[in-house]
Amino acid sequence: MPLSRQDPPATTPHPVPADVPQPLLERPETRPAGPRRFLRDIAPPYLSNGAIGLVFTASGPVAVTLAVGTAGGLNQDQLASWVFGILFSGGAATLIMSLLYRQPLGFAWSIPGTVLLGPSLQHLSFAEVVGTFFTAGLLILALGATGMVRRIMAMIPMPLVMAMVAAVFLRFGTDIVSSSQANPAIAGPMVGAFLFLTAVPALGRFLPPVLGTLLAGGVAVAVSGQFVAGVPGPLLAVPVFTPPAFSWAAQLELVVPLALTVLFVQNGQGIAVLRAAGHRPPINVFAVVSGAFSVLNAGFGAVSACVTGPTNALLTSSGTRERQYTAAVVYGSLAVVCALLAPTLTRLMLATPTEFVLVLGGIAMLRALQQAFVTAFAGTFTMGSLVTFVVTVSGLNLFNIHAAFWGLVIGCAASRLLERPDYAGS
Repeated sequence: MPLSRQDPPATTPHPVPADVPQPLLERPETRPAGPRRFLRDIAPPYLSNGAIGLVFTASGPVAVTLAVGTAGGLNQDQLASWVFGILFSGGAATLIMSLLYRQPLGFAWSIPGTVLLGPSLQHLSFAEVVGTFFTAGLLILALGATGMVRRIMAMIPMPLVMAMVAAVFLRFGTDIVSSSQANPAIAGPMVGAFLFLTAVPALGRFLPPVLGTLLAGGVAVAVSGQFVAGVPGPLLAVPVFTPPAFSWAAQLELVVPLALTVLFVQNGQGIAVLRAAGHRPPINVFAVVSGAFSVLNAGFGAVSACVTGPTNALLTSSGTRERQYTAAVVYGSLAVVCALLAPTLTRLMLATPTEFVLVLGGIAMLRALQQAFVTAFAGTFTMGSLVTFVVTVSGLNLFNIHAAFWGLVIGCAASRLLERPDYAGS
């Protein structure tokens, strides 16, 4: 989207030379953003990006959480507590980190981690699963505090990481096509609004294309009569503490997959997206904060916290780099409010057609998907990137660990074997 007239041109950050030692926990490079700075930097595009990030996070991902929890036998109070925990921790972590570092550092929860819980809840008690949440959170925190995470991430070429991101984000693009075929009455106006506002920059300055897509979709849902209100329920969330149970079977089955999913799948995506947008995310601090808030989540019976790739892609989808942190502040503030209204929010989002959420998320992710492909295949390490992309898209699942992790492992191995000149020149 074109920048507004008052936006200064974006600049590219200068990388820190390799021979300059970096602190174990990365410090902010600028002063934290205060109220005056925030009010000066906020603008309609950032309000739009933050709101879209919240709509995306609180719709499809919440639906996945509810589906897994319901299939695992959780009651309504436990589900509401889970949704409260993941929204509250994601919002609070985003607010703290984005204001402190003055970067759009969006947190949420591990969707791959949530999915891998499905089979486990069929033979483990919920108390045992909660016990693994506590252990995984402590493990993530400890690994971040040692500085190991940043060293490992530095060993992986950026094109391979972005190939993994492209593979994960690919479904958002294909969802636009499938949803347009399944429900043209909803998808058609949304796609048309996005194309029109993007093709006419003068209008796009006043109404961001993604926000226009959201408004067009809302009108289409209302006019078509496809908003289906569910059974009334409680307004506010009431957190429930589930006493954890620690068993070797549960710990061996879930702790390592949960930790790897957070550190190298979810956080890895978020780091890659933020770097591609010109930011310098604090990798070790990400791990420490993810671990700390994962422990907090466990107290609510909720899955691990993490940095989120898709949401960060939405938060950085337009505007200037120096002001994009305001979108994260909007997202974090709305997430905390929605955490308190978790039962109401869940009913509201699930009352809209699935295609509305899929098209909105897909359109909002198009620029991030484009950037991921360009970074992955425009220069060096192209064979390793291709292997990473193919393995991740294949859905390979070994030892309950997400395909994105195996894509990076196998892609790095293939790249080291086949692309030695690229490593020599890097």
